Amino acid sequence: MVSDDCLFCRIVRGEIPADVVAEGESWLAFRDIQPQAPVHVLVIPRRHVESVDSLAPEDADLSGDLLLAAAEVARVEGIAESGYRAVTNVGERAGQSVFHLHVHVLGGRRMRWPPG
Repeated sequence: MVSDDCLFCRIVRGEIPADVVAEGESWLAFRDIQPQAPVHVLVIPRRHVESVDSLAPEDADLSGDLLLAAAEVARVEGIAESGYRAVTNVGERAGQSVFHLHVHVLGGRRMRWPPG
């Protein structure tokens, strides 16, 4: 199921263009339009899920697919060996601005800890 008014659902449907890096049956990966690192790719499920907090036990396969996709994106983008961050934000106070589950794959530079 997709949402009519969700930005990422509209990208999945092809209504909004995106710089697609990789895709699978259950997910799509594309470059973030406001990158926070030299490599900043978003991995999203093709169906609408609001956040990690919205996942149900029956979503275990999807959850695994998203993490495997993040690792694939890191390999495709050439950052797997040097290291990368795979992050998902849950809720507005945590920095989630689009309420469609997405994993940020960030790399290409030394990442600070704590982030910010």
